[in-house]
Amino acid sequence: MVVAFDSTGLQRLDETTWAHPASGDRIHISLNGSPLSEPAWLENIPAMRYNLAVEYAQMGCLIEAEPVVLGGVRGVCQVVKAPIPNAPSGQVFLANIFLAKADRHVMFGCSAGESGITGVREAAIMAELGLMPDGWVLPHPYAPELRGRLPYHRGDDPAWDARFPEHPLSRVRAWVRWVLATATVDPAFAALPDFVPGPPAPGPGSAG
Repeated sequence: MVVAFDSTGLQRLDETTWAHPASGDRIHISLNGSPLSEPAWLENIPAMRYNLAVEYAQMGCLIEAEPVVLGGVRGVCQVVKAPIPNAPSGQVFLANIFLAKADRHVMFGCSAGESGITGVREAAIMAELGLMPDGWVLPHPYAPELRGRLPYHRGDDPAWDARFPEHPLSRVRAWVRWVLATATVDPAFAALPDFVPGPPAPGPGSAG
């Protein structure tokens, strides 16, 4: 396996997926035998963040996209929220670490969903800050003009995680910190050439 991590206490569901028996949080590893299709990556972080924010707006909201190093390999951790599929309320939070090489890439991620009474973190923060709903939503930090399926708001700030450690957003961020400190990467994969986006395709009317 390209990424190795301590799975003690986790239930293995298949060759690439594990579940936490208490929380239901899931960890997944996938190796894709093709390069990323992103037009910008670590060589242009502002453009990468903008593009990812636009892409994820259709399903929910990109909360953050941060350069990371996992097992000595440079990558990008993308934290995203989306509505829970086929549920009347609640959100699922995903933290996906992408390690991209010239001809393949790995996604190593954790997902955690709200259960029971939803929106508790948001309601508590809003009350503490004394905010009305119109002061809760913020412009997206990577694309201020963007309006996605879910808004970016004050409750997404990691400064609140310590106050709400059991919230799924706090849990996936804690998982990221843990794997960055403990996981390892196959040296053969680590030695491959890094992914570098190709030039953008010419637009209509461009000179050939």
